Amino acid sequence: MGNTFNGGGDRLYLSNGGTAVFVDVLILAVSALVEEPWDYRFAALLAWQDQNVMGRGAVGFDLGDIDWGASPEERARNKDFVLRVTDLALNRHRWDELGYDPPYAADYLRRFRALVDAHTPEAGGGRWPGVFPGHEEAARASCARHRVLSALPHWEGCVFCTAG
Repeated sequence: MGNTFNGGGDRLYLSNGGTAVFVDVLILAVSALVEEPWDYRFAALLAWQDQNVMGRGAVGFDLGDIDWGASPEERARNKDFVLRVTDLALNRHRWDELGYDPPYAADYLRRFRALVDAHTPEAGGGRWPGVFPGHEEAARASCARHRVLSALPHWEGCVFCTAG
């Protein structure tokens, strides 16, 4: 059992353990780069991939289900944000704080980056309600202990708090 992330005509299938690592390293990066309201929505989408809350094998998303924005400029800016988040994670941002060695994380991130890079965000994305967090569900709360964005108040801690 595992989880699938789709986009750009391809997919990234990860085991449950691989998904946990993937989410951990992306949460560290997204928490460092958020600036705009859309960024906080994307951070919430990542926080929602917490299998300790959602269930093992019950997460994943399709890039086509993300509301990338109404204008071509918004869509380009938001896609660039996801690429910057992925690049920061690829640069091992805060990996020394993980408490474990993620030997396959760079491969997962490179594969995810290729999905995002190949994806062409279209107007009208986010067509499935509940897949991409709305403005009211944006990840604005920060875990003081781990210094990352969390899905509070939906559940009580960040992806690191719920892991153990």
